Amino acid sequence: MAVQLQQALTVGKYLVTQKLLGRKKFPLVLMLEPLFRCNLACSGCGKIQHPTEILKQNLSPEACFAAVEECGAPVVSIPGGEPLLHPQIDQIVQGLVDRKKFVYLCTNGLLLEKSLSKFTPSPYLTFSIHLDGLKEQHDKCVDRDGVFEKAIAAIKAAKQKGFRVTTNTTVFADANPQQVQEFLNFLSDLNLDGMMISPGYSYEWAPNQEEFLQREQTKALFREILSPWKSGKKKWNFNHNPLFLEFLMGETDYECTPWGSPSYSVLGWQKPCYLLNEGYYQTYQELIDKTDWHNYGKASGNPKCADCMVHCGYEPTAATAAMEPNNMGKALSSLFG
Repeated sequence: MAVQLQQALTVGKYLVTQKLLGRKKFPLVLMLEPLFRCNLACSGCGKIQHPTEILKQNLSPEACFAAVEECGAPVVSIPGGEPLLHPQIDQIVQGLVDRKKFVYLCTNGLLLEKSLSKFTPSPYLTFSIHLDGLKEQHDKCVDRDGVFEKAIAAIKAAKQKGFRVTTNTTVFADANPQQVQEFLNFLSDLNLDGMMISPGYSYEWAPNQEEFLQREQTKALFREILSPWKSGKKKWNFNHNPLFLEFLMGETDYECTPWGSPSYSVLGWQKPCYLLNEGYYQTYQELIDKTDWHNYGKASGNPKCADCMVHCGYEPTAATAAMEPNNMGKALSSLFG
């Protein structure tokens, strides 16, 4: 099963409820960043570029719970930084699970194996492991040897203990389609609960700006990478709505839904989205009410949005599109494909 049935039903009910209530802007996934510190310095990420005094800060469990309840999203992704560096991450996760939120704890895997005893397997908890390729490629991306092997060992240990585990892969401009396919084949043999794949976005603070894709590059690259999946030759277990993957391949076009994945961190509610650094609001409602959303997305003409095709902006769009009658068949295939 590609997308967990319980999660799909909950999200589907949530989407129908929002539509019946006439709500135009609502969150689907909360990007909850309880800290920005990390034990790696990946060239495609700008999070650790924050000042030292910010990197030392943590969100309290209470602040995390308040943010989750304030926005009401059914899914909570916990990126970072490295969340397992947070001294109370187990309390945060358990509190979210108790609230029946579907939690994706995003980790590079270095601390996961020794941290497993802090957590309890649950259909509401998934460890999402950052892997950008096979050993040579991944260790190059994270700028440290041995990280790939530690991450794979952590995946196997977590699966053995009964945890749900997915992977999260960012594709950059220098990606070789055949090598990415080989990597997806490798992941398929790990008995994962899904794989996520998305093009990189050019964070302004990221050290290496040469790695990021332009929109037409993304479409061409993903058409080649995903051609065996599209033709049915490969049954890769993606933890994605298939409409999003077709969007990456250029087979359909969507506008970004930037409010679909709001971001909350030690600095507050990031505006306008997880990928742009344009300041912060203190409340979720301020983010929704005070942001001029017409200034964002491809149609806005904003050059910062021109090449973005990242999942946090377009998965919410695809999820809404999946509720349309003509797309229901594809949506169901993501459950049983």
